[in-house]
Amino acid sequence: MYTTSDSGSVWFGSPVPEIASALVASLAGRDELVWGGARLRVRGFALEGAAAVVEGEVELATATPVIVRHEGRELLPGDEWFVERLLHNLVHKADVLGLPAPRGLRVLEAGPRRRFAVGGAPRIGAQVRVALDADARFVAALRSWGLGLDTLQGFGWIR
Repeated sequence: MYTTSDSGSVWFGSPVPEIASALVASLAGRDELVWGGARLRVRGFALEGAAAVVEGEVELATATPVIVRHEGRELLPGDEWFVERLLHNLVHKADVLGLPAPRGLRVLEAGPRRRFAVGGAPRIGAQVRVALDADARFVAALRSWGLGLDTLQGFGWIR
């Protein structure tokens, strides 16, 4: 989260409970964080839990941009091929996990285009809110894995 005032928020997190627990334990004993050249006063922190996993149609919103590519080009929601390539990615993830493939992917809302440099290479994407019909076990796995590509770099993280 970005702010221009002296009172703002910094979010740290992980979809993996063990990592999130380590972050909470580390923050609990601090009253200040040094971030580059900035000293940030810790006034408090909160732990956000994941929503209950259900069977059938679910809505998922990302906290970070989703990366989707087609023919070497990064796509944004609304671009031709975005939904097809994101669904292809999700079907591949379900196949890797041995779970039923999701169906009926729809983009409900999209944030603005965001550009990041990761290891000197550009990444372009946007946060999204999607609906899909999926097996509850697959939805639980997606909450840890994320939507789209480059999830190991922090993209496509589901709130």
